[in-house]
Amino acid sequence: MKRAIPLLLASAALMAAPAHAADLGWNNGGGSAPVFSSTSAFNWSGFYAGVNGGFGWGSLERQATGGGPITKNNTGGWDIGAQAGYNMDMGGFVLGGEADLQWSSINHSDDLGSGNTLKASIDGFGTIRGRAGVTFDRVMPYVTGGFAIGRGSVAHTNNTGVVTSQSATHMGWALGGGLEATATDNVTLKAEYLYVDLGTQSYAGLPGGSVDATQRFSVVRAGLNFKF
Repeated sequence: MKRAIPLLLASAALMAAPAHAADLGWNNGGGSAPVFSSTSAFNWSGFYAGVNGGFGWGSLERQATGGGPITKNNTGGWDIGAQAGYNMDMGGFVLGGEADLQWSSINHSDDLGSGNTLKASIDGFGTIRGRAGVTFDRVMPYVTGGFAIGRGSVAHTNNTGVVTSQSATHMGWALGGGLEATATDNVTLKAEYLYVDLGTQSYAGLPGGSVDATQRFSVVRAGLNFKF
């Protein structure tokens, strides 16, 4: 998955390259016209909304509530969702804010033996983040960070198929960056990476006793925005 991040960013840059080259104002006629114009051909200011999808992978730490050995496992799964935000273009520098809400299948499942399994999942998460980017007309690399919240679940399935499940709300933070480029004057495409730390929550009422679960994961995703 580490190779997916640069591939997605490179794809977004390639999609935007023709429009960006046209905006540079190259003069092929050898006249006195300037080779490059500093006037931006695109204004990033305004509201936008869109959809996204990608893959998440991370780590799950489990410990019996009250103490004991810590179990660490890898997690993985897909996520899909929607986002909305606002940008302020200040002439080559953009500040803004974005909120997103995701459905997720990021999970880990353990075989406890004797036909029993334990599955810990992040069923959904959302973020409220600030964004700051540098624009090159129709291409904008950016950094982003802010608050994150997620809905987690831990489910125990016994050897007769009976499922005991508990849910909890996790809260934490998210930090990342990406590349956004215009496809038209109203449509932009983006590739983004986020690291999400949702911290630890307790899950009580499980057959094996209460469990403290810590969820941390990375997400790489592609998205489409419509600019109003």
